[in-house]
Amino acid sequence: MKLITGNRMNKKSYTIVIPLLIQMIFLGSCNKTVPPETPAEVSVPVTVTHIDTAAIESFIDLNATTTYLIKNTIKANTTGYLDVVNAVSNDFVRKNQLLFSLKTREAKVLGNTINKLDRSLNFGGAINLRATCDGYVTAVNVQKGDYVQEGDALAIINDAASFSIVLSLPYELKRYVKVNEVLNVYLPDGTIIKTKVQKYMPTVDPASQTQNVILKTFQNSNIPENLIVKVRIDKTTESKTISLPKEAVLSDETQTDFWIMKVTGKDHAVKVPIKKGIESLNKVEILSPKLNPSDQILLTGNYGVGDTIKIKITNK
Repeated sequence: MKLITGNRMNKKSYTIVIPLLIQMIFLGSCNKTVPPETPAEVSVPVTVTHIDTAAIESFIDLNATTTYLIKNTIKANTTGYLDVVNAVSNDFVRKNQLLFSLKTREAKVLGNTINKLDRSLNFGGAINLRATCDGYVTAVNVQKGDYVQEGDALAIINDAASFSIVLSLPYELKRYVKVNEVLNVYLPDGTIIKTKVQKYMPTVDPASQTQNVILKTFQNSNIPENLIVKVRIDKTTESKTISLPKEAVLSDETQTDFWIMKVTGKDHAVKVPIKKGIESLNKVEILSPKLNPSDQILLTGNYGVGDTIKIKITNK
């Protein structure tokens, strides 16, 4: 009975050990390190371009507003009654034109009586108030017969000689607008007038960082106040400037950093940071670094690539 039991136990042990040995051999073979395959470097098909040294013609249109810089206020120079009122809102008046006639209270009450006694005194004469400039009457605050105090505002006249166009110029564009330069102004009805840059205002708006520029018209055009017009700023650079097609210039999402992909050797291109200048419809001025006419710059195949890539030029 014992012998039979031992044989049974041995057979049971074999049935357990053999599968374990097979499993260990299989696991050992799976744990062997297989050397990774080295991926082949892929060549990116690209086209290249060269720099252009022709002048860049570019402009920008900015909004401006028509205005009268000087507004003259006609004031009463004494206390009394208005005997004559010749000023009407929106009328055009000439310098020294009679606008108001003022009589003092004493002259109005006692004038006739004293003049009857002695005409040589000429007591009770009216005080005339005249226009101080050519311009449009924008407001009349009184009417005939009103009693006014000394210093009261009777009317306001826009000085025609002060008519100007005020341009809010971004400060970074100041180098393109010089004093005494002639600029074209486009009115909403399609009319084009020429203006001359008279002066810069001495302050900059803190929010928009723009500086007001005063433009004077050459002819006396019948242009209303507060009209929004467009002023064309010419940004044409001098000849021999270096430029590239817009497709060759890349930037980050915030458009603060710019770069190009420049060909090095026979089949590689590297990232080169640049500083750009003005832009036209299809070209960008490159201020730095200095590029040579023989340099090859990626025109296509340059988007979304690394700092260094292997390339295959397709437009020899």
